[in-house]
Formats: sequence, structure tokens, C-alpha cells
Amino acid sequence: MNGALLVAGTTSDAGKSVLTAGLCRWLVRQGVRVAPFKAQNMSLNSAVTADGAEIGRAQALQAQAARIEPTAHMNPVLLKPGGDRRSQVVVLGRPVADVDALGYRDHKRWLRDVALESLRTLRDRYDVVICEGAGSPAEINLREGDIANMGLARAAGLPVLVVGDIDRGGVFAALYGTVALLEPADQALIAGFVINKFRGARELLEPGLHQLEKLTGRPTYGVLPWLEGARIDAEDSLGLDAPPAAARPPYGAQTLRVAVVRLPRISNVTDIDALACEPGVAIRYATTPGELADADLVVLPGSRATVEDLAWLRARGIADEIVRRARRGAPVLGVCGGYQMLAEEIVDEVESGAGRVEGLGLLPVRVEFAPDKTLRRPTGTEYGHPVSGYEIHHGVATVRDGARPFLDGCRTGSVWGTTWHGVLENDDFRRAFLREVAELAGRDFTPAPDVSFGALREARLDALGDLVERHLDTAALWRLIEHGAPAGLPVVPPGGP
Repeated sequence: MNGALLVAGTTSDAGKSVLTAGLCRWLVRQGVRVAPFKAQNMSLNSAVTADGAEIGRAQALQAQAARIEPTAHMNPVLLKPGGDRRSQVVVLGRPVADVDALGYRDHKRWLRDVALESLRTLRDRYDVVICEGAGSPAEINLREGDIANMGLARAAGLPVLVVGDIDRGGVFAALYGTVALLEPADQALIAGFVINKFRGARELLEPGLHQLEKLTGRPTYGVLPWLEGARIDAEDSLGLDAPPAAARPPYGAQTLRVAVVRLPRISNVTDIDALACEPGVAIRYATTPGELADADLVVLPGSRATVEDLAWLRARGIADEIVRRARRGAPVLGVCGGYQMLAEEIVDEVESGAGRVEGLGLLPVRVEFAPDKTLRRPTGTEYGHPVSGYEIHHGVATVRDGARPFLDGCRTGSVWGTTWHGVLENDDFRRAFLREVAELAGRDFTPAPDVSFGALREARLDALGDLVERHLDTAALWRLIEHGAPAGLPVVPPGGP
């Protein structure tokens, strides 16, 4: 077998990433060697592979679903939006340019070749490759030069499933309209549909499903029910718009309240996922000083634009509130860009070009941005426990002599800073850290002794595989993967230009 399939969506956040992960887990449980692939990803949440390449976190998660190590070929083109409507272009795991939307068009031809070569590499190594599209294939203003959706499907002969999010409403119009806006040669590869996030009785959908098939000549391969907690390792901040999950009952007497500053260019917010899994930890995303007032811990997360987001903190009054908290001994944790903001001085001629900028002055650190990006997966020890993480940054932090070290960063009083992402996924470290936070905050909070973030993530991936197995027509999916889109699919009017 040397099959492949492209999962497209009617919109961003329709469920492409989750379905791709679910398909990977379903297939690997059938004994199939499967790999994920996303030709072009725009995301501020990224991961580092074992050989030091940067890829989208969703593809790293999908590789875990497939029970394989992620590689740069699984996401050959990563766009990381920054300030001034520009994005850093990461190719095969390494940054190559900073461009605006118009400048990016000049790169598309050679990036298309890179993406197709990566897909060929994966298809040579694995039985099946499950590809994920980007945004919507019906963004007809971007069709010329497309390398992520129908441009990829046409070049590689991929059958396409279109996923629609029924929870948003208008799913039948979105599915029909997606096909109808495509030119006939693109439509020939749209094999059918999947409806995602359904909360009602399947019988109520049946008339619509039959009419959609009658209108388009394409079946719906299944209806996936709403699965609480299915969003894991989200690609962007869209996931933060959903109401936060209610905290599980505490293991001890009290809850621990954590406020995460929602920076405009927040990155790797997945660092917080492990905290949210702890019983009794309540997470909120904050954009005003008042939302920090009663927090036991404030987290300054990563940022793709440290200097600009620091200016935003000051303009909002959040910077002053963080300084006041630190001076009265209230816990603050800065991660990567957030750590850089806590420094005394930032010198940035690379990312923002702002030169010397005064930091919040809460840690004895000087940060200077380097042209080369640091990409690695470090290990160390903290609180007597082994800790592993990953680094993605241009800023190089120099800690003054005598400062208390903390995971290659430092700590002063109740303020911690580190360049390492992912550290809270280390269970023993996380529990020790939360115990100290609770003590400093004066909260009667006790971390549960048996929470395994790794086991919870595996259980969620298994749940996604179960969704595919129980709610999709897997026999039809096999045929699609093995033989491609059926011949003779009708053109839905108007059928594109």
C-alpha cells in the first residue's frame, strides 16, 4: 500500500487537525505504518524534533498519534506570524526569511517543490500518509500558487475529505459552497464530507445528509459527536476563544487560580495544557490588570514578538500589575518570551529592530537577540526531579552572577523565568513547582499525586481513534486511501472560474 488522503475543512478550526490525529491513531492500531503531513502551516505553536527542526505542534501531536518520531518532512513549511503583518518562514525546520503576504508569493513556487518532495519522502517510508489542509480550500483568492489544499491535492493526486463544524451553524451551506466554488479539476478530487462536533440525535441530520449527497453526488463519511477535551496542542489562539474548562475538584482543600496573560502574539500556549489537567487548578486568560488581581500564579507565556508584546503589556497596565505582584511576593512564571520580558534589559536588532528596550526588571538578566534561532531539546534537574523541554528562540539570556539558576534561566524570590517550553509536562517537577506556588500564595492546595500528563494525552489520542472507528465509514475510507477519489464525480455549479 502507498496510499494518502487530504483532510480539508470548510474553515479554520473545523477539526482538520483533530481528525488527522484520529485517523493516524486508528490506522496505526490496524498495524498500518502511517505518518501525518501538512505542507504549509501558519501557527505560533511549534515543536522541536529530535534533530533540532521546528515544526507545527499539531504535526508533532499527530506523529505521536501515529506512534512515530516527528520529522521536518511532516511540516516542511511553517509560517510564524510576527509584528507588522510579517511572518517568519521556516523551511524544513529552519528559518529562511521574514516576509509579508505579498513577498511570500515570490517564494511559493520553490516552496511547492519542497513540500511535494517531503510528501514523496513520507510516502516512500510509510504505508499511508494522512495530509492536513490549511484554512479552507475555497479561499479562491489564494488558489493560484496554493501548496496546502487543492494545489497539493492536484499535484499529488490526493483524494480529499472536507470537514465541517456543525457547532458553528450553517454546515450544509458551508460544505456545499466549498465544493461549488472550486474549479472542475479540483472538484474531481473532493470525495465526500465529514461533519464534526455534533451534539444532537443523528436522525435529525439524515434528511440534510441525503439532500447534500443528492446535490453534490458525494457521500458523508460520518458524523463525529462532540468530544469534550478533544482540542489538544491547538495550532493557534483560536482555541483560547472557547470558554475555559471548569477546574476539576481539588485534591486538597482549595483550588489554585492561574492567570495566563493572553499576549497579542502569544506562542506555545500549549505550555499551559499540563496545568489545566491538574485537579483543582483553574485557568483563565487575562487581558486586563484586574484579571490578575486574585490569581495565585501569573504566567507570562511565549511570544513571537517579545518587544511589541511588552509594549502592549505596558499600554494595558498589566506590566505595572505584574511588578506590584512580584514586589509583594506573589508568584510569577515567565516562559521564553515571557521570561525575556521579565529581564532588566532587552537588545533586539533582529526581531523588532527596536534596539535597547527596558524590561520589567524582575530578573537579573540581559537578553540580546541573535540572528540564529536556538532550537533544541534540553534536559536538566529541578526540585530534585529530572526535567525535559524544548527551546525555540532568538533571544539569548545572560544571567548575572549570583542569581539562583532555574532550568537554564533563573529565579528571584517568587519570580521564575526559563527559556524551556514544555517543562510543566514533567509530572514530578510540576507537582513540586505547584506546591511551592501554593505555599507562597498562601493557598491550601495539594497537587494530586497520580496525574500523568503523558497518559492523559495518550488517552485523548485513543479517544480520537475511537471516534474514527465508531462514527466514520472506515471501509469506505480504506477504499479512498487505496484507490483515490472515485471517477466521474459530478461538477457542482457554478464550478469555479
